[in-house]
Amino acid sequence: QVQLVESGGGLVQAGGSLRLSCAASGRTFSSYTMGWFRQAPGKEREFVAAAISWNNGNTDYANSVKGRFTISRDNAKNTVYLQMNSLKPEDTAVYYCAAELGLRARPITTMEGYDYWGQGTQVTVYS
Repeated sequence: QVQLVESGGGLVQAGGSLRLSCAASGRTFSSYTMGWFRQAPGKEREFVAAAISWNNGNTDYANSVKGRFTISRDNAKNTVYLQMNSLKPEDTAVYYCAAELGLRARPITTMEGYDYWGQGTQVTVYS
């Protein structure tokens, strides 16, 4: 049983920054593979970023956010973050964190690869 609680969403002007947080329950968070997805109105949920459990530098990003967003994790706090810089109106979406409990050699970039999901947090970027 894993519960994910997201926070940090809000309204921000284009070019600004937000940091999303996802706090996870569970006894073995350090072994979780974590990811971020987003879903804009009328669109499919899409991959944003992911990180494996054991190497904070082993990450993957959607091309649309590469160079602007950074996923990181603090295993001591059972928390994964998504730092979003240089935000654009097209980044407006509900952002979801996700967890997969198995050890992985590579980040998981598909929805089907995750076992648990947070409730989502709204990010709105205006120009």
